[in-house]
Amino acid sequence: MRVLLIEDDSSMARGIELMLSAEGLNVYTTDLGEEGVDLGKLYDYDIIILDLGLPDMSGYDVLKKLRTAKVGTPILILSGMSEPDDKVKGLGFGADDYLTKPFNKDELVARIHAIVRRSKGHAQSTIQTGKLTVNLDSKSVEVSGQRLHLTGKEYGMLELLSLRKGTTLTKEMFLNHLYGGMDEPELKIIDVFVCKLRKKLAAATAGDNYIETVWGRGYVLRDPEENLQARAS
Repeated sequence: MRVLLIEDDSSMARGIELMLSAEGLNVYTTDLGEEGVDLGKLYDYDIIILDLGLPDMSGYDVLKKLRTAKVGTPILILSGMSEPDDKVKGLGFGADDYLTKPFNKDELVARIHAIVRRSKGHAQSTIQTGKLTVNLDSKSVEVSGQRLHLTGKEYGMLELLSLRKGTTLTKEMFLNHLYGGMDEPELKIIDVFVCKLRKKLAAATAGDNYIETVWGRGYVLRDPEENLQARAS
């Protein structure tokens, strides 16, 4: 999961980055509102965490600019401004949630996961595809109830495929999801990741193929049983 953190307090930003990284989230940080707007427009983040007291512009203005630009990325305001009017204003401008400082780490992480699940159309924390169960909160995968070990990149691939199950995803989309536009390798690395992920899934599911290649376009996640039924009909 990719998080854009817009926070001008360097110690606060570093603390948030460390706690979220420990939870397996990829955090990209800026201390300027204008740069936050540019990054939010350019890259496909799963969530934006926004402070209101920025040096170059108000966090409210950042929020308004992103929404005016039709950026639909969920936004969580994280601010020391705790008055009800502040919260109403932020939510009214298009924020998805508002959490005041100081905050509890577990609450922040829980809210992030809940917001992202809702934004992807998944109220629950797990996504089921055939024998596969992807747990978005624990970032784990089970096959018929048995834990399947995946690397961080392999999990990231399967997470994105599961969140957009049935939709063809391009290699560029995978790169964006895994690297957030920062230090991206060549596109062919995605083929390598998919190959390794396919082998692990096939070994754990008695040879089932969950990831289909859409030639010239990318990859898509499908339930093998549904594919068989569709072909039979």
